[in-house]
Amino acid sequence: MPKYYEFKIAGYYLYFTSYCVIECMHVHASDRRLTEAGSAKFFVRDNGDTVLQERGILTDREISKIQKFIKQNYQEMYLKWSAYSEQGFYNKK
Repeated sequence: MPKYYEFKIAGYYLYFTSYCVIECMHVHASDRRLTEAGSAKFFVRDNGDTVLQERGILTDREISKIQKFIKQNYQEMYLKWSAYSEQGFYNKK
């Protein structure tokens, strides 16, 4: 599973799975197990805003911190995403 970064944000790794690259860009947030069970899922728009699809076990505060981090780093994160997927940002035509 490719991680966007090797460090945790709000206690969670940010990653995507190689089998989910058929969808538009998104970010899973999970603890050390890196499984989708209990993880949050954020779809990323082309301006860095996110749409929360699954909250998993994350608190509102953790979700807010992760959304802020994604907003600040989405362009760099997209470079990693695009190495695996031809799908673009969420709702991008």
